Amino acid sequence: MPELMQQEASACSRTGPHSPVRISIIIPVYNEIRYISEVLKRVIEAPLPVGCEKEIVVIDDGSTDGTTAVLRKLRDEKLVRLHESLRNSGKGTALRIGLRLATGQIILVQDADLEYDPKEYSRLVQPTLEGKADVVYGSRFRGTPEHMQLPNLVANKILTWLANILYGVRTTDVYTGYKVFRREVLDRIHLECKRFEFCSEVTAKVCKAGIAIFEVPITYRGRSAREGKKIRWYDGFEAIYTLLRYRFSG
Repeated sequence: MPELMQQEASACSRTGPHSPVRISIIIPVYNEIRYISEVLKRVIEAPLPVGCEKEIVVIDDGSTDGTTAVLRKLRDEKLVRLHESLRNSGKGTALRIGLRLATGQIILVQDADLEYDPKEYSRLVQPTLEGKADVVYGSRFRGTPEHMQLPNLVANKILTWLANILYGVRTTDVYTGYKVFRREVLDRIHLECKRFEFCSEVTAKVCKAGIAIFEVPITYRGRSAREGKKIRWYDGFEAIYTLLRYRFSG
């Protein structure tokens, strides 16, 4: 049983039989006016396992396209907690801000697009609730990926292979947008990421801490740069550098 779970069999047992387990869903957002209303509607409506409650933490990473007005309305309706950054600083920075604001025992990372399905939250958090895992990745390649661009497919496969080689693990999708962490895991590691290197850094530090990554299959429907996808080819080189940096430092 993972080290953290030796202390507590599950999140449910930690909070007591009558206290809900809070799932903090952290959503970094930058210029997603086309999708943000539908994304948050799905997040708000997504079911959780019995005994869990939802906290939605949205980080507006300096949006300039009208996204901010949508988020403020939801904040005023008390449907989300909102932090507004004055300028765009990157996904990693937004996630680190979200982690400081989140109050849940379990942290779930959600992208602000329609590539991932919030209806799968229960599947993602169940291994942690049952005491089987401290870290859960939703694997697109164990599930049913659709419309993934060939360059993105190849890059994901190569980067996951490299992470497995460097850190001695056997994962299928290190760069998935769906990641779940027991809060104590993220409290143990110091994140420095600013942009899309979050996936490389958190994976490297989780593995170096000896914490196993548990994978569950998820569905996925990719989008193109024309549809708003922001990751670019040069982010792949940053991912490789980050994997190498943390493997051979500290």
